[in-house]
Amino acid sequence: MRAKGLRFQPSGGSRASSVPVGKKQRLTIERMAHDGRGIAYLDGRTWFVSGALPSETVEARVLSAKSQVVAARVERVLEPSPERRLPSCAMAGRCGGCTLQHVPHDAQLALKQRTLAEQLQRLAGVVPTEWAAPLHGPELGYRRRARIAVRWDTKARRLDVGFRASSSQDIVPLEACGVLVEPLQPIARALPALLAGLEKPQAIGHVELFHGTASAVLVRVTRPLSPCDSEYLRHFCAKQSAQLWWQAEGEPYPDEAGTTLGYRLEPWNLTVAYRPGDFVQVNAPVNEAMVAQALDWLAPGPDEHVLDLFCGLGNFALPLAQRVHAVVGVEGVSVMAERAAENARANGLDNAHFFQADLSKPLIDAPWSGRAFSSVLLDPPRDGAFAVVQQMKQLGAQRVLYVSCNPATLARDAGELVRQGFVPVRAGILDMFPQTAHVEAMVLFVAR
Repeated sequence: MRAKGLRFQPSGGSRASSVPVGKKQRLTIERMAHDGRGIAYLDGRTWFVSGALPSETVEARVLSAKSQVVAARVERVLEPSPERRLPSCAMAGRCGGCTLQHVPHDAQLALKQRTLAEQLQRLAGVVPTEWAAPLHGPELGYRRRARIAVRWDTKARRLDVGFRASSSQDIVPLEACGVLVEPLQPIARALPALLAGLEKPQAIGHVELFHGTASAVLVRVTRPLSPCDSEYLRHFCAKQSAQLWWQAEGEPYPDEAGTTLGYRLEPWNLTVAYRPGDFVQVNAPVNEAMVAQALDWLAPGPDEHVLDLFCGLGNFALPLAQRVHAVVGVEGVSVMAERAAENARANGLDNAHFFQADLSKPLIDAPWSGRAFSSVLLDPPRDGAFAVVQQMKQLGAQRVLYVSCNPATLARDAGELVRQGFVPVRAGILDMFPQTAHVEAMVLFVAR
């Protein structure tokens, strides 16, 4: 029987006291985590500090604490690193978007390269034969798509318009955004006043901005707008030379029937049509460089058949079709496969064929899987493509090009490809999101 009031201590001594949220703590940063936060060690705990650099002494405020791990953010830099730079954006440190503006761009690239190499080595024991130079473009003014948060504060009777704050659901007022492409910046700056002028701003869920062959504004509504508010938004978009799109419960639709939106792949004289809500890469210069590098690494011949898995709108498949005998594109979302086929027809490509398929299921019975493909390109979502790569050998590919937005799932899948006899001959990062720790990567595998 347990003695009354007796407390059992964990082995090794007394239980460490908890770290209260909001507490300020002086820390010395030792190194950088993969997500761009500084790492410090104190009293047996590991501290992850956003806004900190290695070798710095900072005063950090606790955001959360769980077991021996503490998340915090820099309140004051007491002893700065010589690498620290002044962020170009006034919202840096508050907005949750650009978390690395205090880090020089070459150091950002080095962090991403190191993250990819460490994940491949640690999770899969994979070391590429050759490392390619990072693909990168402008540090600022690159983002051609952005979501603007909108929330009606009932108590204050105020409309908040801006970006989500770091580590919270708060909205940072939209003053300016240096990573938006230039055509979207005047639209973004005018949005808060525009939306505040509506009769019923409570009806706005969020706003999305796009730029490609045209600029576009998507307004997500949670209830019907008054005719006056609808006309007010039409007038604004006309003044900004932007398309107006709406979204209620279903798919987005244009205010004017027949409105088209797309982006150019200039080196191949291609136009890729899309609708708001479709996935498109946000960084046009790096996207073009990525497609060019994919074609160069795969180096397909004019008689080859190439398989493009998770093909989306045809971002890779359409340029590939200009160089090979035939391309088969496969996409899990049926409407995206249909739009890819429409893009092929619109660009005069009759050798690109697109299918919808659940790529987590066996491919052996798929109507397109009977042919041997000399090359396979795959660009899966963040959870990777483990089910697909398990079947890669049966596709007969000699070359597999894996484009990834998540080094951890890339490493897992790379280990499976190596197990099947593929050799990672070349790898590199793609700096699709400067000022963030987000890592995009490309790895070429060749059959033994």
